Amino acid sequence: MAEVLTTADVTASTASSLSPSVVPSNLPLISAFLSFALAQFLKIFTTWYKERRWDSKRLLDSGGMPSSHSATVSALAVAIGFQEGTASSAFAIAVILACIVMYDASGVRLHAGRQAELLNQIVCELPQEHPLSSVRPLRDSLGHTPFQVVAGGLLGCIIAFLMRK
Repeated sequence: MAEVLTTADVTASTASSLSPSVVPSNLPLISAFLSFALAQFLKIFTTWYKERRWDSKRLLDSGGMPSSHSATVSALAVAIGFQEGTASSAFAIAVILACIVMYDASGVRLHAGRQAELLNQIVCELPQEHPLSSVRPLRDSLGHTPFQVVAGGLLGCIIAFLMRK
């Protein structure tokens, strides 16, 4: 005999194959985004502690304490390690990505920021008639000190540890 499918059968089978939760349950993704957001939020307070001024622009800026780059990639790697195990290919990829991002944040980006500071200082000392004297200053808060990178990495590890099931 031929089997007849009704619309109710199709609707029921499609609904059961979808995730019942509206909130995604991807632990590595949630850990990474939460670590990024928390690190960016903490920059407001570390700026206040260091400079005694509130700067809400720090929510969107790169550089500063703690490193949101490091927090994000370390949370991702640790959460993948918890979820899939440290012998998985995904964990290996995440660890290599984390190493590259952290190296870049404390190396290349830090030195690019220091060069921007010097270039801004040179441009400020140019005479008014010089064509470059009116150039908009370069952003100099690009990278992180090694301490800021370690702090961000620890923050990401802690968030991933607390988020594990």
